[in-house]
Amino acid sequence: MAFSTVLRFIKKLKPYNIVKGLRYLRHYGPKEFFNRLFERLEPDEVPYEPWYESHKASRDELARQGRQTFAYAPLISVAVPAYHTPETFLREMIDSLKNQSYGNWQLVIANASPDDESMSRVLKDCADHDARIVVKVLQENLGIAENTNAAFSAAAGDYIGLLDHDDVLAPDALYEVVSLLNAERKTDVIYTDEDKVTTDLSEHFQPHLKPDFNLDLLRSNNYICHFFVVKRSLIERVGGFRKEFDGAQDYDFIFRCVENAAKIGHIPRILYHWRTHKTSTADNPASKMYAFEAGKRAIEGNLKRMGVVGASVSHTSDYGFYDVTYPVIQNPRISIIIPNKDHADLLKQCMDSIAELSTYQNYEILIVENNSEKTETFDYYRELEKRSNTRIITYQGEFNFSAINNFAVSKAEGDFLILLNNDIRVITPGWMESLLSNCQRPEVGVVGSKLYYPDDTIQHAGIIIGIGGIAGHAFLGMKRNRTGYLHKASLQMDYSAVTAACMMVKREAFDKIGGFEERLTVAFNDVDLCLRICRAGYLVVYDPHVEMYHYESKSRGSEDSREKVRRFQTEIEFMRTRWIGLLKKGDPYYNKNLTLSKWNYSLRP
Repeated sequence: MAFSTVLRFIKKLKPYNIVKGLRYLRHYGPKEFFNRLFERLEPDEVPYEPWYESHKASRDELARQGRQTFAYAPLISVAVPAYHTPETFLREMIDSLKNQSYGNWQLVIANASPDDESMSRVLKDCADHDARIVVKVLQENLGIAENTNAAFSAAAGDYIGLLDHDDVLAPDALYEVVSLLNAERKTDVIYTDEDKVTTDLSEHFQPHLKPDFNLDLLRSNNYICHFFVVKRSLIERVGGFRKEFDGAQDYDFIFRCVENAAKIGHIPRILYHWRTHKTSTADNPASKMYAFEAGKRAIEGNLKRMGVVGASVSHTSDYGFYDVTYPVIQNPRISIIIPNKDHADLLKQCMDSIAELSTYQNYEILIVENNSEKTETFDYYRELEKRSNTRIITYQGEFNFSAINNFAVSKAEGDFLILLNNDIRVITPGWMESLLSNCQRPEVGVVGSKLYYPDDTIQHAGIIIGIGGIAGHAFLGMKRNRTGYLHKASLQMDYSAVTAACMMVKREAFDKIGGFEERLTVAFNDVDLCLRICRAGYLVVYDPHVEMYHYESKSRGSEDSREKVRRFQTEIEFMRTRWIGLLKKGDPYYNKNLTLSKWNYSLRP
């Protein structure tokens, strides 16, 4: 983007935005500030406003919803803590409930500013004309946590949803919640997608299209946020908001609810509109550092309750986003498996980077020789065999990535396996500790890394099922200094799969599923492995702090022969057959409203 474009943008800014921009400039420094500015100013590939208009519920659809009779039609209470709410905002919030296509609701407003005559008049008028609106008058402002608890105490619903006093719900929000409850009756926590709206509700922007429940993403950022609906009995069990978390009271509450939920539901529709204005946390995070400290403590509380000992939580440079570092327990053996055919130069680069940057010492390296022909390759093998922690083992037969790795695992000593391409160059000190700290977690089976092409664009930042037909890499080709959609390229989170160019696998999980599928000789074997490990009950974690260069496919070549193309098509068909249910339903760690034709989390037209 030209600097002149930036100047034109700055001239249009309101004074408070200029002040906010200067705060961000001081926080990030010039280089990072402009990286983020350029990223934010890039136009959407699919403009959101017309997309939203075409995807929201139509009048005819809302009318149909209003006529529908549900087998299970629970009362849903919507709890709103209100404090000196401008009259326009207050009426628009209330109207968004009155306009719901599902009618069995209750709106409970805790008024923490009884001295505000305009607000009190509006609330009395609304309550007098609609018995579903309940106003609980508080004698003083107790803070957002206790004000919300007061609304909880007056709620009669089977489920209770949270709504800020200056935000609005889409008219089909409660209908969609009840539809999900009828389909999945054991669900006791539900969240939806959301967007932001301007103060006058004239423009929708910054849609937040969320994955299904993602533990590691939630520990990186409160991605669940709005609209959040909880079964009343669950709230009674876990308790309401806690005032010591004011500023991140919903984050703490969400953690406690999901920790105890029998089933967590996600509705991939924009059903909540988060209003942004001058004093809103949504558009001025620098003014609320206390809230981000409370968010950090909310994550720490979750880790403690879940029995995670020794983990630490730190702020990232992006407000409201966090890093969780897990401890390395004892000193387990790690086996690094590197298949190789010739290309001694690439292998040497890989081996040198391991030796130079590894701070973890209890590891072995198994080089799996497969059909090398060049003298220099075997000369280098003889050099490597002098190292006490390196073995050369030979796999006889044609190249089969799955069979080669299964063979190597049978010879490996470690309880943790690192599968590594020979065209990888490690660039992160402490990379093994980072992978191991996640992989040792009982719930984790696989940990993947962040890989770059030599030109400093992203080669791998997680794998999304369905992209390109079967699976594709997230953020492929994006500049290394960018963080991507809602910073996801730089956040620790769960995926359905990661690449075996560099992944750590728990030996227990690998053995449990029987290793790699040997009918997948080249393509998708890592995806299939991860999906089967997920199906066995483990998480696949993407760790963006393990960074490497990947000189992709140089050692095996491209799909440039009739035989290779035929084999590739056969492996595509195998994946389609085995995973047809998942491909039809969609990746749970993605969102059905996002494109499957590109890597960048843009909207699906």
